[in-house]
Amino acid sequence: MPTNLAVNGAAGRMGRQLLGAIAERDDAMLTGASDAPGQASIGVDASVLSGGASTGVTVEDNLSTIVKTSDVVIDFTAPKVSLAVLEACVDTDTAVVIGTTGFDPEQLEQLNSYAKRMPIMFAPNYSIGVTVTLDLLEKAARALGDDYDVEIIEAHHRHKVDAPSGTAIKMGEVVADALGRDLATCAVYGRQGITGERDTQTIGFETIRAGDIIGEHTVLYAGNGERIEITHRATDRMTFARGAVRAAVWLSKQPAGIYDMRNVLGLV
Repeated sequence: MPTNLAVNGAAGRMGRQLLGAIAERDDAMLTGASDAPGQASIGVDASVLSGGASTGVTVEDNLSTIVKTSDVVIDFTAPKVSLAVLEACVDTDTAVVIGTTGFDPEQLEQLNSYAKRMPIMFAPNYSIGVTVTLDLLEKAARALGDDYDVEIIEAHHRHKVDAPSGTAIKMGEVVADALGRDLATCAVYGRQGITGERDTQTIGFETIRAGDIIGEHTVLYAGNGERIEITHRATDRMTFARGAVRAAVWLSKQPAGIYDMRNVLGLV
């Protein structure tokens, strides 16, 4: 039987891609789509947003409606909206895939509390390639140790509202953990003026926002006489959508807890 999936924020950039990615799979079926009240998408067939064949699914403005018909809700919106989705699903049998970034510490605490009662997939990036890259970054950091400086450079389109990207922060966390550091205390977000010598224990972040860049991340390990650069570039948002739908199908069979794409790929 196909997994019944719903998309919240169906008319957004990622929402439209998710609708298309669900249509590609034989093991998934679109059974719900929603958007914010007052949006032009309300009341139209979801296929109008994805450009595919008619789905028979009308875009709703009520989360409770799509929750009733779905095994998993996928949400790539904003932190407050994602938390509302979790609240709508927490006392049901519906799991949630969250691709939203930019949560503050209090919101993350709320998200983790929901995971005690329901299955949640929470990843900053649903690309299969990024997930494999995270594994490579951990291995490289463990092998190179403290003899190599670490800098993370990320670039996204002009419309992205949070910085650094959730993916860049996740990369920093993976590297910091492998080196036995706390990212909260060792991260340096940009530099300006007379900064003095680089502290060898820091992990630097640089952010670029320009044009229509979908997503580029480079982690630079720089030692004396050599440097290693591990880069991932996304050229199509469908990469993220396909990964999220794959994750949703996997999540539908899991118990309560919080998961990420490494769980889906069997890397942890």
